[in-house]
Amino acid sequence: MDVQDRSDILSEMRLSGVAKQGYAVLYGKSQIMNSKQRMLTAMQNGQPDMVPVAPDISNMIPCRLTGGPFWDIYIYKKIPLWKAYINAVRYYGFDGWLTYDDDMNMVLRNENTRPLTEVIVQQDDERIITQKYSEENGRKQWSPLCMVYYVADSPSDISITSMGLPPEPKEYWPIEDVCPQKRGIELLKEVKDYMGDDGVVALWVECPLLGRPVIDRYSIYEYTDNPAEVRQWAEKVQMESQNRLEKILSSEVRPDFILTGASGMLIFNTIPIIREISLETIKYIARRCKQEGIPTQIHSCGPERDLVKLCAEETDISNMNPLEIPSAGDCVLADLKRLYGHKLSLMGNVHTTDVMLNGCPVEVKRECRKCIDDAAEGGGFILSTGDQCGRDTPDENIYAMVETARTYGVY
Repeated sequence: MDVQDRSDILSEMRLSGVAKQGYAVLYGKSQIMNSKQRMLTAMQNGQPDMVPVAPDISNMIPCRLTGGPFWDIYIYKKIPLWKAYINAVRYYGFDGWLTYDDDMNMVLRNENTRPLTEVIVQQDDERIITQKYSEENGRKQWSPLCMVYYVADSPSDISITSMGLPPEPKEYWPIEDVCPQKRGIELLKEVKDYMGDDGVVALWVECPLLGRPVIDRYSIYEYTDNPAEVRQWAEKVQMESQNRLEKILSSEVRPDFILTGASGMLIFNTIPIIREISLETIKYIARRCKQEGIPTQIHSCGPERDLVKLCAEETDISNMNPLEIPSAGDCVLADLKRLYGHKLSLMGNVHTTDVMLNGCPVEVKRECRKCIDDAAEGGGFILSTGDQCGRDTPDENIYAMVETARTYGVY
């Protein structure tokens, strides 16, 4: 039976809801891993039964599949994002990789900030704009940022004045009818139970990093102008992150892995800056999780090659993701496997726009096979995309990725 025949059979199995079990039929295997086992094995640089496949569809595609406006998920939680994502995992039949949920993470944070209230300051058929405020001595302190929730796109935070709105709204409305859900460890348990053996669930532990000007607390401008203040902040974040991690590790329900890093680490930071303000936190997270047998993963879209080198040579980080290819990034998968594959596992890196969004299934399969050829030998590789797939990525292309891993990616 050749690859095309196997792919055709898997297509039929997918439609009948047994794509993951199809592997045993095709290859006569009595012992196969479930998705959770497969992901954990690969994340710890082991060799599973087949290459795990986990395209990054963390937000837009799960929301699209619900059929409702996106703010129903992000604001009103009629279907919480984590549940929409896990439903999408089952819809496509890949190995689940749930990396972030605000409500799971918030309760365990050590933040001594005043509680914020989010209200609606503008709304029409295309978007809802919200702004947050805190109260002190009876006076509202309004955030300079707003959150824009789109009817059919992911929300974005942006300066309130750049939206043509006043820093302090003249009128605003409460957000009502939000569906309640659990928080913190109770929510983590609910999410893990719902995911079951279909994948892995993470909690996020922050490492101090510079971010976007205006939007994030400290950027390269503050680092240049007020280095002592930024270093003091970084030390505070380091202590809070260590305490947070210890709470997670001692809780009765633990995540399957710990996620750290941030989008664009080497866009907003340099390696020397990361060495100065971030590395000790990363090393602590990786070392403690290794002691506890929990994988760790750094996510950093954009350029990442030098960060992979740093983590491989100086930390116990388990896995690096998403390893974007030029020109979006600077990662050549085969080179990273050759240089660092003995030390950590890799996850990536099919191009999200050129291939997944604008390509056809034939092109997707070709690029997926190339990734498998470049990085799968000996294990320690998860087939994925270079960051998040766009909302309008064709279902056929996601199915093509899954089928390639389930056939061509067998060890």
